[in-house]
Amino acid sequence: MSATKAEKPHSGAPYPVLAVAAVLFASLTASIDGRFTAVALADIRGGLGLSFDEGAWLSTAATAPQIFIAPAVAWLTTAFGLRRVLGLPAAAYGLVSFAIPFVSDYPILLTLTVLHGLLLGTFVPATMMIIFKTLPPRWWMPLIVIYATRVGFSLDVSHFLVGVYEQHFGWPALYWQGTVVGPVMAVLAYLGTPPLTVDRGLMYRADWGGMMLLGASLAMVYSGLDQGNRLDWSNSGTVISLLVLGVALFAAFLANEVVVKEPWARFKGLFSPGMGLSLVVVVLFNVASLSNSSLVPNFLGAVRGMRPEQVGELLLVSGAIPTALLIPFLIFVLRYVDARWTAMAGLFIFAVANLSGTQITGDWARDDFVGIVFATAVGQALALTSLIIIGFSHLRTDRTTAVAAYVHSIRLGSTEIGIALMSTWLRVREQIHSYYLGINIDIGGADVVAAIDAATRQFFARGADEARSQAVASLAARIQRESNVLAYIDAFWLCFWAAIAALLVLALVGVAPKGPFSPVPFRSAESLFGAREPR
Repeated sequence: MSATKAEKPHSGAPYPVLAVAAVLFASLTASIDGRFTAVALADIRGGLGLSFDEGAWLSTAATAPQIFIAPAVAWLTTAFGLRRVLGLPAAAYGLVSFAIPFVSDYPILLTLTVLHGLLLGTFVPATMMIIFKTLPPRWWMPLIVIYATRVGFSLDVSHFLVGVYEQHFGWPALYWQGTVVGPVMAVLAYLGTPPLTVDRGLMYRADWGGMMLLGASLAMVYSGLDQGNRLDWSNSGTVISLLVLGVALFAAFLANEVVVKEPWARFKGLFSPGMGLSLVVVVLFNVASLSNSSLVPNFLGAVRGMRPEQVGELLLVSGAIPTALLIPFLIFVLRYVDARWTAMAGLFIFAVANLSGTQITGDWARDDFVGIVFATAVGQALALTSLIIIGFSHLRTDRTTAVAAYVHSIRLGSTEIGIALMSTWLRVREQIHSYYLGINIDIGGADVVAAIDAATRQFFARGADEARSQAVASLAARIQRESNVLAYIDAFWLCFWAAIAALLVLALVGVAPKGPFSPVPFRSAESLFGAREPR
């Protein structure tokens, strides 16, 4: 990415660095808040008195609007300015977050949840654009590292925060966090950005149809995939309708971008040297990183019966804190080493961690996952930061808005869709393993009889008949537990091969053009934050 006149810092803002603080703070908030519903859905459902189905749709309604709005945020920021795109939504986000726990009417609750997700979706996509337009190039690398590492940090710290909030303040605090941080983001955005006028010419020429079609198509596909596991896929008219309509709208979007006079997101932005391959690597990386965001905490919850606060301590100490401590190291290394090599190192660490995950057993406790959590935290920070730098190194400045639309669609869509599909993968693999374990158990065999007799003696105080039935139920529960363990082993294998595939695709990415992210010769006397102008 080369520096241009448009990338020089804005003038007119009292404290422009506060604009950067606002978007970094907003992106961290969005990542943490977005995890709350997934981690604490059972508690939220109980607190609001929702059925299982109502809670499932609430979860979908919290994420789908983020996918809908994310592709258009970069363009909206260009047309309306950061003060309007971040400041006003941040203030509204605080109000909506405060109101949700008090709502008992489900349609109103669902409406507020959709609005909450829509506002949350504006926080992340504008971050890098504001950094490039507000600060000089020597600050880009440190801020990209902070922006990238907040992903892994938020995944790990969210479980810990859920435990703290629920133990000390109750489940409404999961929403009321937004009531506190929303006004802070609004003030930072107001003080850090100039009072720009709305670009009416850009609004007049806007490809509104393209924006709506892309956002709606991705949101519908995600909703269909998210509900597919619960509604049994092809046996549900709702799931089929969402997926078919989502694909149809995406096809309409592609056609629109071909025929419209001034397309909002030109395809050629994806086909610049290195950009297309980099996006493929990001998708594969998102699959591989599910071991960090999903598999370990879900295993401890499903197999070991742990609550979020119990899992949160492991993720905080072994994941979130090491991620934060890595920031200075990453800033230093990425100044002198080609980002392709550091990305490969991160993906290799991910592959090793996932390979270790294939060795789990039903006896693994929380402390047995310390090494895996630590390795995935290091691998995620190293790989994701490097991949972002590789992408920006290949980005042409005249295609920024178009590429941003696709990048944020792919980033958020592949992550959320990957989580939805992983749930289905685990369910199907658990059923398969349960079947094969079941048919290989000899009901009248000596080993089975001995196991049931031993279990019966443990429950004998409840009476002979009750003890026998409890013993059989105990054996069935053990089979189900082992089926779950085997399913998670298969999931770790899937993440392992995704990391290997990402390594292979990354090897095809060529050297990026010279620019502000190109590695420089090492000089020991150079300051960590030393000047580094584009070449």
